Amino acid sequence: MTQHTLELHGCTPVPLAGYLKALGVLRLVSESEHGDSSARGWWQGDVFWLQSTLDEAALCKFFLEHYEPTPLVGPWGARSGFFKGASEKSGREALEAIERSAIPRLTHFATAIRSVRSVLISLELTDKADSPEAKRQLMMQCRAMLPDQVLDWLDATYVLLDEDTKYPPLLGTGGNEGSGSYMSGFSQQVVSVLLDRKWDHALRPGLFAENGDRLAASQTPGHFSPSAAGGANAGSASEGGLTTNPWDYLLMLEGSLMFAAACVKQLEQSQPGTLSYPFCVRQAGVGYASAASEDEGLSRAEMWLPLWSQPSTTAELSALFSEGRAMLGSRRARNGIDFARSIASLGVDRGVSEFERFAFQKRNGLSYFAIPLGRFKVQAQPQAQLLDQIDDWLDRFRSVAAAVTSPASAGRALRGLEKAILELCREHAPVRVQQVLIMLGQCERVLATSSKWRAEKFLKPVPLLSPEWLIEADDDSSEFRLAASLAGIYSPGVGAFRKHLEPVVTGHQKVFFADESAAATSVVWVRGDLERNLSSILSRRVMEAVQAGKQSADDVLTFPGHSGYDAGLVDVAIFIEHATDDGRIADLARGLTLLDWVKVRKTNTTSQVSRGHGERIPDATYGLLKLCHTSQPITRDSLQRNVRLDPRIVRLLVAGRMADATRLASQRLQASSLPPAFEMVARRGVSTRRLAAALLFPVSKSGIAFLAKRVLKTAANTINSETEATNTT
Repeated sequence: MTQHTLELHGCTPVPLAGYLKALGVLRLVSESEHGDSSARGWWQGDVFWLQSTLDEAALCKFFLEHYEPTPLVGPWGARSGFFKGASEKSGREALEAIERSAIPRLTHFATAIRSVRSVLISLELTDKADSPEAKRQLMMQCRAMLPDQVLDWLDATYVLLDEDTKYPPLLGTGGNEGSGSYMSGFSQQVVSVLLDRKWDHALRPGLFAENGDRLAASQTPGHFSPSAAGGANAGSASEGGLTTNPWDYLLMLEGSLMFAAACVKQLEQSQPGTLSYPFCVRQAGVGYASAASEDEGLSRAEMWLPLWSQPSTTAELSALFSEGRAMLGSRRARNGIDFARSIASLGVDRGVSEFERFAFQKRNGLSYFAIPLGRFKVQAQPQAQLLDQIDDWLDRFRSVAAAVTSPASAGRALRGLEKAILELCREHAPVRVQQVLIMLGQCERVLATSSKWRAEKFLKPVPLLSPEWLIEADDDSSEFRLAASLAGIYSPGVGAFRKHLEPVVTGHQKVFFADESAAATSVVWVRGDLERNLSSILSRRVMEAVQAGKQSADDVLTFPGHSGYDAGLVDVAIFIEHATDDGRIADLARGLTLLDWVKVRKTNTTSQVSRGHGERIPDATYGLLKLCHTSQPITRDSLQRNVRLDPRIVRLLVAGRMADATRLASQRLQASSLPPAFEMVARRGVSTRRLAAALLFPVSKSGIAFLAKRVLKTAANTINSETEATNTT
């Protein structure tokens, strides 16, 4: 038979009502003897497409003449229509009208209504169940006694666990939303649309988004379409009215039956049974414009609804939804962050091209609305796999930091980290990896400063991260290279750079918080500018090196500044000239200290090469001072010599005494048989603290050789101090 492809402009991924309506159309057409069992549907250009033997006219005729509504009944909620209360009147009248109807397509609905009445009689209920036990008993009887046509609805609205009842978020609390009832609304619209035939003209606008009269049925759309619910700011006027298309209401609830909850048992869960709902996880209050931590406590859950681009049948989609899950390694995704990571690692069912993220949040007082939170493409994001290394730590930190009693700084750091993780899962870019590292550094800072809280909650530092983080985070910027060179600083006698930021000790593949009284003296990083912090660390490392008394191979005490990642001279020059983003260097350095730098050094995992032989290099003043502050041996006349560390040079430089510092540096080089081409530099307009900070950046062996060639005296190199002071580049 001829296949027709219809573009249903009335069925869109947003709002949720439009998404469910698309599912409802495909399900009803496929399952009816008057439809087409081979019908297929897919998403393209934010519109649902239907391929079947029905053309536009035949599709409209199918719904107007042959659509048989699914019996949506439920006597356990408010306004169900099965009792005599005043609030039950509208629903009761609709159910009675359906029961009296002689229309064949309402036969199953009428039978279901009578079956419910039989259940109520058997339980001697003449009013709504007034206790959880009675309500649970009623639900159990409904599952046992109602016709098969009702079971899909029951599966979609509630799940009976061993000792509890769970309600999937898609349909409120068992098909009820506040004081309203989706079941009552459905039966009322069945009467209005199919019995009274008041809304035949609304079908085409509902399916094809054709222009028509303003559709203003009195039925609220519930949480499925917030903009159609009316109220403040819901329209061009200050107060918007209801704009529900009755056909939309019927079809969206029909589409909700594609989702079915289940009680599953998982080894990772301690409780006997847990609710499993397709693509449904706990709310994560990040990743959207109005994000707030309060949303997590006020949200029922969030759902990631799949969008597929290949034509699929109802049977194929039923399998997708019934088994719909997102896996993170060997476990299910627990929240929105996990779901995004699962998408990035392709830990979701295949065949899905995108996900539309919705959260069921409280808005407009106590009402819940399905709020769209954004679109995520399903694509491999190898960088996201780096996050596996922090899984255990993140689970623990999240469970504690999200608590109301935790420090506010912990909650802010957690939200910043989760936002960075979402962006990393969405986009493959070094800056995304950098942001995760930066936020991990902020989280550790919170742990370090909140020592009592940290100890009470048994929280540990961020675990050592693999060298792959260094490769993936490299954006080929001066800031990154300078930060990486700082983060990798280590010497046997003094230790790692990380110890100057937080009271932590790094051991063999382990890191732990040290006793604060013992480690506090090494922590010199404070809130403030980068120059001051680097100068403080420089001074501290020089002092600790002298105290430790560690010697080089030729028994000479050298500067404790070796790194697994060397800075280029060009980048150092840019820093000295105040042309770098110091705040970014500071943030990146804190994050990059979290790497396992022992592994970085062992595997030589550096994405940089020797840099600095260009036009923009530090002047000879820096070169003179740097040769006195390097762990690299200096070659002259085919001999290698280590320069003995003299702590007085740093003290003079930090004090602003440039001439004295350079004079002493010149003397130190002369004493090491490395005579410089000048004795001192009495420059003006130079930030001595900036220059001191620059000395902390480790420079490669080739960089040191370049500086030595430029600064040390040779037959072709004679520089006097006055020339150097006025003509340095």
